[in-house]
Parts: sequence; structure tokens; C-alpha cells
Amino acid sequence: MNSYTIELNPIIEMTDEQFFQLCQKNQDLRFERNAKGDLIIVPLMSGKTGIINAEISGNLGMWNRETKLGVAFNSSVGYQLPNGANRSPSCSWIPIEK
Repeated sequence: MNSYTIELNPIIEMTDEQFFQLCQKNQDLRFERNAKGDLIIVPLMSGKTGIINAEISGNLGMWNRETKLGVAFNSSVGYQLPNGANRSPSCSWIPIEK
């Protein structure tokens, strides 16, 4: 499935708080933003992709439980990147020091 990108600038400059509120009001949809501030509508994944992501997330979670080196997250978590983009990876891990 293809994602859809909506160019907002210069018509609308969405703040981080407005983006958060948009996501909260539309919890059945997955939104991301790129570094330009464009809104990205991310489609649901296929069954095959879901199986692969479950394996990766499960392995990451088990490894993290054994090592206790950080915190593992699933695809429901969004991150604001240094370039201003908001992305939600399939899974992620952050070391305890962070």
C-alpha cells in the first residue's frame, strides 16, 4: 500500500501541539510528518508485513528483557527527529542512558 503525502506549507504551518491533537482526534488513522512539515497518511500494513514486524518486535523485546540495557517500543510510538520530522518506526529501542 502507498502512503499519501499532503503538502501543508505555506498554506498551513502545523505546530507540534496541533499535530499531536490531530493524531489524538483521529486514532484510527496513522499520521507522520516529514522534515518539510508535510502530513503523511500511513496505510495499515498487510498481513505479511504484520507477521514480519511482530517477529522483529518480539525478538527485540525478548533481547531487551534479557539484557536490561534499555526500553523497547512497538509501532504505536512516534518520535520527533532532529530534522523536525515525526515518524513511527515498526519497532524501536532506546538505551537506559537516554
